[in-house]
Amino acid sequence: MEKLNYVHQDPVESHLVQFPEQYIYSSAVNYADGIGLLEVERIGY
Repeated sequence: MEKLNYVHQDPVESHLVQFPEQYIYSSAVNYADGIGLLEVERIGY
């Protein structure tokens, strides 16, 4: 989960987006109950 959170927060830390779900290439939107570009099998939550 630590690695997943790091990957989701990286675009925010890089000032590309304000929220992880806004980064189009991130699976963060799937973890926020949205639909991303790819089908994602959620882990841990």
